[in-house]
This record gives sequence, structure tokens and C-alpha cells, in this order.
Amino acid sequence: MLELQKVSFAVQEDDKIKYIVRDIDLVIKDKFVAITGPNGSGKSTLAKLIVGIIQPTEGRILFNGEDITDLSIDERAKRGISYAFQQPVKFKGLKVFELISLAAGRALTKDGACDYLSQVGLCALDYVDRDLDESLSGGELKRIEIAMMLARGTSLTILDEPEAGIDLWSFQNLIGVFRHLHELTGGSILIISHQERILDMVDQIIVLDEGRIEKQGNKDKILPDLMLQVDDCRAGCNYFKIS
Repeated sequence: MLELQKVSFAVQEDDKIKYIVRDIDLVIKDKFVAITGPNGSGKSTLAKLIVGIIQPTEGRILFNGEDITDLSIDERAKRGISYAFQQPVKFKGLKVFELISLAAGRALTKDGACDYLSQVGLCALDYVDRDLDESLSGGELKRIEIAMMLARGTSLTILDEPEAGIDLWSFQNLIGVFRHLHELTGGSILIISHQERILDMVDQIIVLDEGRIEKQGNKDKILPDLMLQVDDCRAGCNYFKIS
């Protein structure tokens, strides 16, 4: 279980303190949770605070009852937190097989690595020996990153806009991968997304606006209100990417 207690993150801007995230009280124990909200509302910042890329300026973060506020990314990863970036990181000098083996934390056969690649819609034999270089598209890197999450199988998986760059791969397949990931881990999956079809699969939706939680609750309660906002929206509304 993940718990945030009065978590804030602020930066100095033009001799003023600007809060990117402010006074977040949150408990995540459902199997599928989505964070959504307008662009610039603090979604990715909140994810980076949870995973340890940045440290909160105020508040505490607890994971399975342990205060992890001051722990590094590595220490949090060892405790069972995984993070998939909005823009996947490129690991030059590694092959896809080596990266997935590192994520799994154990010796994998190529057949084992191919199984993870196949689950994310990649023709495994075409990718397992590929170099992680500029020859891979953003969408291919995104799928490889999700395959890494499957290989790691941690109790908390955070995915920042996992639908980005995979237009040729159906959302139904993507959702199926997330369900399989939950079956493997029995843990929680936290997804940052604007996409209605992603939000429609989760148990709980958290809506951020200007760094604060605007509303949260069961999908059946929150999603219809968000759709009404989309219907009434004018230029600049970015809750969903309807497609």
C-alpha cells in the first residue's frame, strides 16, 4: 500500500515559491488507479515524487508501512516500485535481451525474454537481439519498457502515459497486458493518462488540478463527470485524447 501524507513539491521561480504539487493526501491500495487532469496539473511530478526521482519539499511517503521519503530511486526499486517514463529512456550499448534480463533480476533465456516481448505486441525474434539505439522508434521503446515492467513484476508499477506512441497496437491489447501484470504481482498499477479508454479500465480515478487533488473516487462516479467536462470544454481543455 502506498500512502502520501501532506506531500508538496515547490520550486523557486522569480524570487517566489511556486508549488507544482501541494498538500497531497492519498492512499493507493486498489489494483488499478489512474491519475488524470489538465496538462501542467502535476501528474508526472507526483509520479516522480513517488518513485524517488525528486524529493518532496514537504510531507511523507510511506510504502507498505515504511517511510520511504528519504530513500533513493534504487532503494525504492528494491522495495518493489517500478516506473515507466512518459518518454522511454534509451540505454545505449545494451541489447533488448540484456535489458529485459536486467529488469527481471535473474538469468533469462532468449525464449523467456521473447515471451515478454510477445506479450506487448512485438515480434520477439525481430527484437530480442536488437541494440537499444536510434533505430528503435518511440513506440517500440515504449513497448519494450512495458515488457520490462512485466519482467520486473513489482508490487507497485507506475506508468506515465503508456498509450503514447503505440497507435498501431490496440488499446484492448494494452489493457490486457495491464491485467496480466496485476495477475502476476497482485499489487497496484498506477497509470497517468488522459485517454478515456484507459481511465475506463481502472478501479479508482484521481483528478489533479493546479497541483492539488480536485476529486477522487470510484471510476463509475468520477468518469461520467469528466466526460461532461469534455463535452463542455473549450480550447485548452486537455483531460482526454479521444480517438
